[in-house]
Amino acid sequence: MEALILEPSLYTVKAILILDNDGDRLFAKYYDDTYPSIKEQKTFEKNIFNKTHRTDSEIALLEGLTVVYKSSIDLYFYVIGSSYENELMLMAVLNCLFDSLSQMLRKNVEK
Repeated sequence: MEALILEPSLYTVKAILILDNDGDRLFAKYYDDTYPSIKEQKTFEKNIFNKTHRTDSEIALLEGLTVVYKSSIDLYFYVIGSSYENELMLMAVLNCLFDSLSQMLRKNVEK
């Protein structure tokens, strides 16, 4: 198990999610088979939303995964990685995603 953890990988991000202020999916891309079915994915997304929509922190641990997130007017952006993943790397991916969307939409990032 330790050899697997220490082995370098390009698969840092397990999923990227964008949810609205009700916790409904607007965009979701899963990069592995942690949650293979749509039903499991939606359940996971509801769990993440319920845990994070009331807090002001940027990092959460849920179901053995590291979740970094940011909220905009009525949207929640999530980048999910494994529990041993570097939070700063996941936050860099989240900031890049948010800044790119913000620039494309001329700072009007909302539903």
